[in-house]
Amino acid sequence: MLIPIFDEAQVQARVDALAGQLARTLDSEWTVVALLQGAMPFTVDLMKALARLGVHPLQDCLWLESYRDARESSGKVVVRADVSRSVEGRSVLIVDDVFDTGRTIAFARKHLEAKGAVRAEACALVRKPAARAEKIEHLGFDADDRFLVGYGMDDAGRYRGLPCIAALD
Repeated sequence: MLIPIFDEAQVQARVDALAGQLARTLDSEWTVVALLQGAMPFTVDLMKALARLGVHPLQDCLWLESYRDARESSGKVVVRADVSRSVEGRSVLIVDDVFDTGRTIAFARKHLEAKGAVRAEACALVRKPAARAEKIEHLGFDADDRFLVGYGMDDAGRYRGLPCIAALD
């Protein structure tokens, strides 16, 4: 059963607010790196909101995997597909859908810094309780420790297209 947590209007309002905050820092010298696959809807909407504010960073993707089709992380992060543009000498904003343990974003930071990024900040749409002590520079929402779907988050590939964020109970 799907239980709505944040409706479409709340999600869009928060994305716009994050873009407003980010517009003070980001410029064309930044690269926004979406963590595939879950962060794509969030990243697309965030990039459109930034563009409305006149901010046009580069955009790329990094496909990291730790869940496969399970509801719990395997604990091991694997690079399925790397960024296609050089990040050497650039500041990077890592965009993720859910910040649940901090492992994936920590891995992405180290990976992009090893590729020469001079700065790696992170932005997550939702943070779970287990990650509250971990470093995140930009955050959409805090949520309970429930299995979330929608707005890019999935259950074995399903529910990514929901315009809201819901718990799957």
